Amino acid sequence: MLRTTLAGLRAHRLRFLLTSLAILLGVGFIAGTFVLNDTVEAGFAQRVTADAGKVDVAVLPKGSGDPLPAGLLDRIRSLPGVTEAQGIVRGPAPLLGKDGKAVGTLPTTAVSVVTGPLDRTDVVAGTGPGTDDHAAVLDENTAEAQGLRLGDTITVLDSRRRPHAFRLVGLIDTGLDQQLAFTGAVGFTTDTARRMTGAEGYAEIDVKGSGAGLKQAVAAAAGGSYAVRTGAELADELAASAGVDTRLLTVGLLMFGLVAMLVAALVIYNTFTILVAQRTREMALLRCIGATRGQVFSQVLLESAAVGLLASLAGLAAGYGLAALTLTVLGALDAPLPTDAAVTLSPVTAGIALTVGVLVTVGAAVLPARSATRVAPVAALRSEPEERTFRAGRVRMLFAAFFLLAGAGTTGAGAFALPPGQVALVVVMAGGALTFLAVLILGPVLVRPLSAVVGWVPRRSFGVPGKLAVENSVRNPRRAATTTVALTIGVTLMTLISVITASTRLTMTAKLDEQFPVDYLLVDQEREPLIPRSVGEELRTRPELASVGQIRRVEAGFGGRTQSVGTFAGHVEPYVTAGSLRGFAAGQVAVDERTAARLGLRLGGTATLATQRAGTVSLRIVALLDGDQTMLPSVTVPERAFDAYFGAVPDTQVLVTIADGVPAARARAVVDAATAPYPTVLVNSATEVRGQFDETLDMVLMIMTGLLGLAILISLLGIANTLSLSVHERTRESALLRALGLTRPQLRRMLSVEALVLGLIGALVGVALGLVFGWAATRAMLEGSRYAVPVPQVLLFVVLSGAAGVLAAVIPARRAARASIAGSLAAG
Repeated sequence: MLRTTLAGLRAHRLRFLLTSLAILLGVGFIAGTFVLNDTVEAGFAQRVTADAGKVDVAVLPKGSGDPLPAGLLDRIRSLPGVTEAQGIVRGPAPLLGKDGKAVGTLPTTAVSVVTGPLDRTDVVAGTGPGTDDHAAVLDENTAEAQGLRLGDTITVLDSRRRPHAFRLVGLIDTGLDQQLAFTGAVGFTTDTARRMTGAEGYAEIDVKGSGAGLKQAVAAAAGGSYAVRTGAELADELAASAGVDTRLLTVGLLMFGLVAMLVAALVIYNTFTILVAQRTREMALLRCIGATRGQVFSQVLLESAAVGLLASLAGLAAGYGLAALTLTVLGALDAPLPTDAAVTLSPVTAGIALTVGVLVTVGAAVLPARSATRVAPVAALRSEPEERTFRAGRVRMLFAAFFLLAGAGTTGAGAFALPPGQVALVVVMAGGALTFLAVLILGPVLVRPLSAVVGWVPRRSFGVPGKLAVENSVRNPRRAATTTVALTIGVTLMTLISVITASTRLTMTAKLDEQFPVDYLLVDQEREPLIPRSVGEELRTRPELASVGQIRRVEAGFGGRTQSVGTFAGHVEPYVTAGSLRGFAAGQVAVDERTAARLGLRLGGTATLATQRAGTVSLRIVALLDGDQTMLPSVTVPERAFDAYFGAVPDTQVLVTIADGVPAARARAVVDAATAPYPTVLVNSATEVRGQFDETLDMVLMIMTGLLGLAILISLLGIANTLSLSVHERTRESALLRALGLTRPQLRRMLSVEALVLGLIGALVGVALGLVFGWAATRAMLEGSRYAVPVPQVLLFVVLSGAAGVLAAVIPARRAARASIAGSLAAG
């Protein structure tokens, strides 16, 4: 049987080509994901080891505790065995761009660059500041974004917002530090960094020394208030924190890889089912000459294992190349990943990829192999293989009803019974999986009515070939359903993601309009009350602006807990849900509903407020506010009372609305002129915020579409494979049609229309599932969600699915049309 199997594989090499391609693509994606992850982790480990290897012991605050005092550094330096100890300073220090405004949405982070053996700064161009207090280094991404070069003069604000000029002497790589990668980094000498940030301590103390008890000695000097790590332990922590993002990326990519493998499994199952049906006489002859059921079963599984192993080996090589290409692209895009590391293929990755490929292939071939054992020896005497008719049994319908009801109930629970969040989304996903199982079971039942709907136009548009094509598409409902379900998975996910994206865009746009009911919002870069009141007062005098509102807030004790307490001046919509702010005066307070519920407060009741100037005061609650809409603090008091309680606190936010008929550019110029003397005051507009949000959604949609394109490609291979095998199976039938007058173009047209019908059936089922579960997922993700269907995109998916089906039929149709009529009849 082994020799028979190997001979069959050699004789029918093309038979398994498309099946092998499906496995290759699925395994290649999974292998590429693991190779990419292994390479990135190896690069992180190399970088971490190189940095942390310079440190023997490190002292850090516990959690987000207080900074390390300067006296601790002196105590550590005096310890025996310590040869070097340096304190690292870190804190906000806004960098000004060439336009005089602070760079970024958050202040640039200032860091101290030490010299000597404990220097862990990765200088990629120029030099470090050394001992020059007038020199600075900047991270290369910020320098590139701001158009700064070595030798330029940069301006940085200190902790009191006073500008200081420095000569740019070097560019640095922020490495694994996610905070520095986000905010940007500017490096100084230790004394300059302390002066610029106003830091009174250190963010970290690095120690170089010798002796077995160095860590214990440093820990004893530090006491129990701080964390003490060896260089190796510090490297492990840094690698672990850096690996969090890579693990999320790996899990996300593997999800798409598993979808690809699921689609590949369906293609494999369909292929082997057709092959077993076509080889009925061959199996029967084997049984006639003595082969047992077990040997026939083993032959089919052995064929699948051989195909799976060869295709998986090719997929492993493809995955390696895919990972290398991805790293090259990421490097060209300056991604914050160690893309310069050598591509790493671990034995574990190779083992997983090969195991997955072989197991999926063999698993998909089990049912066809079991069918092969049922071939009776007498079947060898038949001139034509018996074509089995499909009947929807009672058991099938019961299972379909069970999964359909379970899926609907689970989906309903996630969409309606649970609050929006991660748990609700998981429940909806589980409901979707159960519903898809029901659709999978009902697939053969649905093929005939769907074919009648989809085939109505082709039947009337393409004459006899169209009628024959529609009939052929439902001749074997089980095969047709298995062929289309692969495409259904891809279209379902594409539609689902498109609906979620469109619904999220509509929902968030509505929420932005509600929560950002102004044209411009002014905030300080540190989101603190640092905007001078004069800015709002000046803007209120400008005729180009319809209204200006000012919001001030501080943290203070209210009702026994620390709350955001503030006030407002000018036009600010409070969104009162109960009570009234008419005659709002000292001794009164407005509280948002959630805060009131959390503190157990009621309208008309009283609560105490701890103030800086008036001590503890008792306030009566005269209004409850809608915290989801109003921009006011959770606890709001009258303006004059606020000043009496906390002094002349600067504004935290300034809300600006443009007057009717004033061009946006002119109004923006007025706002920019008022904020020009204050570099850290940021001007945000609703249009810009919405544009950034749209760009992010579009990018996510593009990435997911590209990743799901792999599943679509595999499903098209499945359609092409099914048609190829079906054409081979119907060789005699095609020859008879040709003999009865069907021309070669008509035969090609018939097979193309058949593929078109199959593609549209899969697309329609996928669109229906995607629309339903896109709605359910949106409800589970977002509170107050709004449903939106991107009709052009959905129609495009249907059109592309039909066109792709026709494209998949090109080669099988040409092969059938070129076949000799006499030869095909003789072979039959």
